[in-house]
Amino acid sequence: MTAPTRTRRQWVTLGVGAVVLAALCVLAAVWQWHRYTAREAQITLAETNYGATPVAVAELLPGPGSVLADDAGWRPVTLTGTYRPQDTVLLRNRPVAGTAGFHVLVPFEDDSGIVIVVDRGFVPLGRDSSAPDDVPAPPSGDVTVTVTLRPDEPASTRGAPAGQVQAISTAQVLAASPSGAAWAQGRTVVAYGQLRSEDPAPAQVLGALPPPDLDPGSHLSYTVQWVIFAAGAIGGYVLLWRRETRGSQPTAGDLLLAGGDGDARAPRPPRRRAPSDEELEDALLARSGREPGE
Repeated sequence: MTAPTRTRRQWVTLGVGAVVLAALCVLAAVWQWHRYTAREAQITLAETNYGATPVAVAELLPGPGSVLADDAGWRPVTLTGTYRPQDTVLLRNRPVAGTAGFHVLVPFEDDSGIVIVVDRGFVPLGRDSSAPDDVPAPPSGDVTVTVTLRPDEPASTRGAPAGQVQAISTAQVLAASPSGAAWAQGRTVVAYGQLRSEDPAPAQVLGALPPPDLDPGSHLSYTVQWVIFAAGAIGGYVLLWRRETRGSQPTAGDLLLAGGDGDARAPRPPRRRAPSDEELEDALLARSGREPGE
């Protein structure tokens, strides 16, 4: 048997360390759980809204300055008005289906009086990768457009070449256009549209934009892992404490395997000695009726 090898101070230090480690694991689990629930809410919203029947844009963005409601993301709406192809801007560093290229952003003047940026689709990189070789023009004149509404992205702090942006923020897109943003002053909304269809159809169609990403990610599995780590930290400390403190009490196995001094073991009966050859011979003579030595 072995006596405990750790002092009280060491046990306290180990215990505090186990508790701190478990608490950090729990915080990580809570963080991952919040990310999981937020992602599930996004997926539910996309599944509900993306397949809805298109409505007039005025129902969701009634006028200039309107902000897209949180529950209106991915809703399809119809626009009627004209594009401003002279103010086309390219969104860079936004691949589609693993293909690098640019999104084509064109301001649209809707008959309701608002100006909204339309992401018309995707074009691949050009020969020198700094710009596409060709940017197809939108339909001219009056156009009826169906788009998916998306909230404005946060403005990017990264630089971009002239006529290009790093995020679909209405203010940044208009500021990067050749005409600047002054012409649309007081007419914009805090949202943009991803193109679904145009009537009349354009002479050249751009690459289609992908549907909503419905992948939930690994947040739930990470949550479970962090909970297991937290339980392991506390459970490991308890097991270590029980193993070392129980060492002061001998178990049945310890007694069977102990090899200490004689006074520490139960006395054993004396081992019986095997008979010698002479004793065996005398026994045989006695059985035959002869005296030993005859």
